[in-house]
Amino acid sequence: TGSGGLTLAKHLDMTFVQEVIAVATALEHYAPQTDVAIELGGEDAKIIYFAGGLDQRMNGICAGGTGSFIDQMASLLQTDATGLNEFAKNYKSIYPIAARCGVFAKSDIQPLINEGATREDLAASIFQAVVNQTISGLACGKPIRGHIAFLGGPLHFLPELRNAFIRTLNLTDEYIIAPENSHLFAAIGSALNAKDQASIPIGSLINQLRTGVTMEHEITRMDPLFHNEEEYKVFQTRHSGNAVKTADLASYEGNIYLGIDAGSTTTKIALIDDQGSLLWKFYSSNNGSPLATAIRALDEVKDQINPKAKIAYSCSTGYGEALLKAAFMLDEGEVETIAHYYAASFFDKDVDCILDIGGQDMKCIKIKDNTVDSVQLNEACSAGCGSFIETFAKSLNYSIVDFAKEALFAKNPVDLGTRCTVFMNSNVKQAQKEGATVADISAGLAYSVIKNALYKVIKITDPSDLGRHVVVQGGTFYNDAVLRAFEKISGCEATRPDIAGIMGAFGAALIARERHENKETSMIPLEKMISLQYDTTMSRCKRCNNACVLTINNFGGGREFISGNRCERGLGHDKVKNDIPNLFDYKYHRIFDYPALPEAMAERGVIGIPRVLNMYEDFPFWAIFFKKLGFRTQLSP
Repeated sequence: TGSGGLTLAKHLDMTFVQEVIAVATALEHYAPQTDVAIELGGEDAKIIYFAGGLDQRMNGICAGGTGSFIDQMASLLQTDATGLNEFAKNYKSIYPIAARCGVFAKSDIQPLINEGATREDLAASIFQAVVNQTISGLACGKPIRGHIAFLGGPLHFLPELRNAFIRTLNLTDEYIIAPENSHLFAAIGSALNAKDQASIPIGSLINQLRTGVTMEHEITRMDPLFHNEEEYKVFQTRHSGNAVKTADLASYEGNIYLGIDAGSTTTKIALIDDQGSLLWKFYSSNNGSPLATAIRALDEVKDQINPKAKIAYSCSTGYGEALLKAAFMLDEGEVETIAHYYAASFFDKDVDCILDIGGQDMKCIKIKDNTVDSVQLNEACSAGCGSFIETFAKSLNYSIVDFAKEALFAKNPVDLGTRCTVFMNSNVKQAQKEGATVADISAGLAYSVIKNALYKVIKITDPSDLGRHVVVQGGTFYNDAVLRAFEKISGCEATRPDIAGIMGAFGAALIARERHENKETSMIPLEKMISLQYDTTMSRCKRCNNACVLTINNFGGGREFISGNRCERGLGHDKVKNDIPNLFDYKYHRIFDYPALPEAMAERGVIGIPRVLNMYEDFPFWAIFFKKLGFRTQLSP
């Protein structure tokens, strides 16, 4: 039984049993009082109703709300599934998180992390999301009542997940069934279904398995990224020319400009001088707290700054822009599209297209006449971004750097399509069953990232639509395989700056330099930044019916940053009734209050004008036109 069971059954000439049937058989044997069984696996979720006739329900090809979903969420919090379970024991608040698939949930969780939500609350919220997805997606309104059995690895090894189901379903102890070895019930049921089959010697099975399982390829293969080392060297030489000018921080005397990009999964910092030369850079994973990461980075650099130099102005950008601006009292905050444009135009003044692929977001910025003409972003789904590849690398026990290197000389990259992460899990597993190497999978993922960007986000039909001066940036483009995939698919040679991963921070620093204008900085001193003590508390706003869950970051000295509010009342401000004029009334009088020509002066007569159709808004023209011709205008009521 199981997702790989059918192929194995054919190879071993054994009987295959569908998972739902295997589980039902095991329950009938070991827990016959079961009314409803809930089973979660690595990529599947099942609810089996026994009362009133067997009703079996199983998720489709999406693995949202299953074991792989939990693993992805755990990696986002820098832990594993067991660590998630430990965190959830001490939760205080539950946040609404989507469990349709891993990347949708990441889009919910990442802002919460950036806003200072605790890991304990996030872990419990992830488990609650799994519960909600299972009950709403599979039960579809059918009541889950009676004796409930909890089966499968996630429910066996994660007691807090099981407790979340119990709380939601309001179960008492007498109705909870958590059998011993509940994670093995599909295998147990499979064995019970085979009890009437002919016996097979164990030695025969071992020999058959040793011969290897041969499979036909269901996943198509693509052209290698590089055919040989020489081709790769030419590629490296071409891109080595796009380097930023640097200067020595320790010996520099003068004004320094600070740019911080608190991104979706990483924090980047850049220090530049008056000429735009890079003095120092920092790039690191958020580790669940962009504020703590920024403090650690500034602690690293404080002793390197020359006593005769000073940070004259500062700017933040990215997901955590508002949090860092409030914490450090930075001078400026700017949306990341503008920050990225500043950085890209620094490298290529004629840039007409910027493709930025970050950890969880993807942007295509079109430039026209040195101004941002249009911006296209990925929507709720973050498939095809940096965390997309990183998640797969971790699942295959590779670092992201080694995983990227594997892709360069893959002989047969697999075509994984442009579907989202959790859907693609199935394609990766299928490719592995077909004998695809890690290199083939890594190269296939590099192709998928670019296909997703070009066909799903930008929606191009012709590579020439991108423009002639394309700058690619974002940490994902440090991966040579992704850059090569872009050039092969788009057919254009792009500019990749050597600081592609910190372009947001570099752009923010350039903005700080431009807006300085000899103004005094409001930023707190470096020493106070490094010693900044803050605490995070949760509260529910009761000032309106939204009842928002507020995350309150308190920095001391009366300074705080509140997030999670949907209106200004959550910030402690009462809604002020603004004295805004009635613009409809203003428009009405502005159009129709033109004085008509007095009757004594209307030598040529009277013209009636109806207040309808285009005559309505065109009346100012007709009023003056006929008045000059000597007519009196008469409006309809």
